[in-house]
Amino acid sequence: MNPETQFRDGLEATAEHYKEILKLLGEDPNREGLLKTPMRVAKAMQILTRGYFQDPKKVLTDALFEESYDQMVIVKDIDFFSMCEHHMLPFYGKAHVGYIPNGYITGLSKIARVVDIFSHRLQVQERMTEQIKDCIQDTLQPRGVMVVIEAKHMCMQMRGVEKHNSITTTSDFSGWFEQAKTREEFMNLIRGNV
Repeated sequence: MNPETQFRDGLEATAEHYKEILKLLGEDPNREGLLKTPMRVAKAMQILTRGYFQDPKKVLTDALFEESYDQMVIVKDIDFFSMCEHHMLPFYGKAHVGYIPNGYITGLSKIARVVDIFSHRLQVQERMTEQIKDCIQDTLQPRGVMVVIEAKHMCMQMRGVEKHNSITTTSDFSGWFEQAKTREEFMNLIRGNV
């Protein structure tokens, strides 16, 4: 399914709800500039939440290869965009994902796809970090996984405390990454301190 041209059931109903929301906000949904807005927003929301209908474990296993390599594999600076489930405002940033294989590796692009799938759901950064780690750990059964996410949250920048330059960092890890030395190596590699 191409999320830019094919849409799920409920699109028309969602657009009607957005039309009502415009009215409740004090706008006239029949004025020229807003005539197509409800449908545009409905389509955008389906695109932004397409991760509910994708299987991240299948993505990883579709490119699973037997390999004896047993050192750290890191895909860093994975751009992502997500929607905060509390305010339905965007948060965005970079994910850094590392794992230590245990007989199998996956295609490098598949790691980025896993980030993409979990970010295309209504989220909180903390849960997304854990979901990415758990998915890779459960599917690949590596010696360990570590995920670090750095993000800016529009709910903090546009409303509430309005702190424009704040960045939220979350991390989660398993297996060999429970050793401080291994975590430190990961952090040095994603920061370029080698």
